[in-house]
Amino acid sequence: MPFPSDLQIARAASLKPIEDVAAAMGIGAHLVEPHGRDVLKIRLEAIEELADRPKAKYVVVSAVTPTPLGEGKTTTTVGLGQAMSHIGRRATVAIRQPSMGPTFGIKGGAAGGGYAQVVPMELLNLHLTGDFHAVTAAHNMLSALLDNHLFQGNAAGLDPHDITWRRVLDVNDRVLRNVIVGLGTRLDGAPRQTGFDITAASEVMAIFALAKSIREMRERFGRVVVGYTGDGKPVTAEDIGGAGAMTVIMREALKPNLLQTLENTPVLVHAGPFGNIAHGNSSVVADLIGIRGGDFLITEAGFGADMGAERFFNIKCRASGLTPDAAVVVATVRALKAHSGRFRIVAGKPLPDDLLAENPDDVHAGAANLRKQIENIRLHGVSPVVAINAFPDDHPSEHAAIREIAEAAGARVAVCRHFAEGGAGATELAEAVAEAADEPTDFRYLYPDSASLREKIETVATRVYGADGVDYDPRAARQLDRYERNGFGDLPVCIAKTHLSISSDPALKGAPTGWRMPVREVRASIGAGFIYPICGEMRTMPGLGADPAAHRIDIDENDEIVGLS
Repeated sequence: MPFPSDLQIARAASLKPIEDVAAAMGIGAHLVEPHGRDVLKIRLEAIEELADRPKAKYVVVSAVTPTPLGEGKTTTTVGLGQAMSHIGRRATVAIRQPSMGPTFGIKGGAAGGGYAQVVPMELLNLHLTGDFHAVTAAHNMLSALLDNHLFQGNAAGLDPHDITWRRVLDVNDRVLRNVIVGLGTRLDGAPRQTGFDITAASEVMAIFALAKSIREMRERFGRVVVGYTGDGKPVTAEDIGGAGAMTVIMREALKPNLLQTLENTPVLVHAGPFGNIAHGNSSVVADLIGIRGGDFLITEAGFGADMGAERFFNIKCRASGLTPDAAVVVATVRALKAHSGRFRIVAGKPLPDDLLAENPDDVHAGAANLRKQIENIRLHGVSPVVAINAFPDDHPSEHAAIREIAEAAGARVAVCRHFAEGGAGATELAEAVAEAADEPTDFRYLYPDSASLREKIETVATRVYGADGVDYDPRAARQLDRYERNGFGDLPVCIAKTHLSISSDPALKGAPTGWRMPVREVRASIGAGFIYPICGEMRTMPGLGADPAAHRIDIDENDEIVGLS
């Protein structure tokens, strides 16, 4: 009998009344707002009302450098949350909301998988409570006000050739990457070149994820830089009268969404900042609520530990004031084999037969990546736990190889079968995480606020990525100087690079050494509160493949959704 699809499993779930899930976290009915039958929004007053409750252990789930297929990080996050109940502990899970662009593209949804899923799956992956649409509207409201400001005389003195604010849409649509607006008559606005990014790449999304209150969100929106004057002075959303309207549009969206797993573990699903050019973590307000909702708060950071976890530690924790107690590094046999450099994995294509053959030597050949990601967790004073996400094609000898590598690096390790077995398949991981979280932590940021932007970039590049140093294009050097002059030098950095290598070159596997990181451009998300250097080509508006998931997503004869994955 074939293994059921994620959608089939999700539809067979036995859900608790969502109000009961909230009550189990200590969240009363006066603090929740129903959105249909199975989703609640939680009022921000819950942060203060729950503040005297015991604080949960705070656990971040990261991974080795992933293959294009992903290594099951969300599935492991959900499975670990479910497993906690099997060892007598109460957990809350916090994850990002999926972007609909990837859902209809090649990646699919982000509800977990198998018997470790967040449900209802359809709601989670399609619209949910409309937060992404609010981000799109708030962002494009500012875009409209910006172009209107130019049309009405440009009192702020914006240089039309130095405008940095684009537009966004939550679809994969490559033809919108570069566009010309204002064509037509004089009444149609000032013609200029601009473009679209996907909504998850919006600075509004990053602000939404980092703000702790409506007032703070309003202040951050006011600091958004939309462009520069002819003499290099920043022009902000406040300067052109946009921050208030943006806040009004985002007011309801700032309330976190509560769903549940297949095993009724509470899940806060909120915000979805891009993992390449933003910090790639779910919202601070969700964590401030979830941290008071049980014994453990388990959250997920985007991509490998060199990216999402580094930004979790140095950007999100700076914003929230919360400190982590343990970190999980998800590893798979296929990822370590890929890091041997002996195989090529392509999204949308079957895995190579040779990769599926039993060969623990190939696992050992890719061990450097796992060792480096364990080290990257330890750089921040946090205890690492390696979760071996087991796939049906794996062999016990290959799991043993990963265990040997992880234990030699001093990390706890557990084999996890939550995809096939639910929480019961991740109890070894739950026990290991509980032990690690009980250890004293020496959490620390990688660099002080007072370091220069170049010092911060070079610290991340050399200590986390293993680079020998950093090379700046002349334009990047000028941009860094401008940001320092404008008073932005105390911000953290969020390095935009490939997620397919610890280095800035996606072709380099394992843990590369003897390379230098090139920075070709540096952009500023002043409202979000970070500077992001760009290394290599970053696509902020994805395209669709030859056979996107949208071709298979439809409604059947019973008006049920089919093809969602």
